Amino acid sequence: EVQLAESGGGLVQPGGSLRLSCAASGFTFSNYVMFWVRQAPGKGLEWVSRIVWSGGTTYYADSVKGRFTISRDNVKNALYLQMDSMKPEDTAMYYCARDCFLAPSGSANCNYRGQGTQVTVSS
Repeated sequence: EVQLAESGGGLVQPGGSLRLSCAASGFTFSNYVMFWVRQAPGKGLEWVSRIVWSGGTTYYADSVKGRFTISRDNVKNALYLQMDSMKPEDTAMYYCARDCFLAPSGSANCNYRGQGTQVTVSS
């Protein structure tokens, strides 16, 4: 059974930083592209970032490019998202996900995701 468990969310001031972690189990983690997606209140699921199997190639939504960094540890079966220079519009529930289909609009539809970790950016 695929299991994804996010942690590391919280309340941060604008301009601050947070690091999210995701523990993966129940599948061969190193075989899969992994994603971070988020959902703000009243909005749909939005793609944030993805990383290929080896971790050598990463992709970011324009809204977070230059501020967020995705990484993975295939030995620990872990996925990470370093979030810097955070903005109030980054406030959302963040999910670690697998098997996501991304629309040109930036919306995402994922077959697997965890329970999420809440990130709130506010002064």
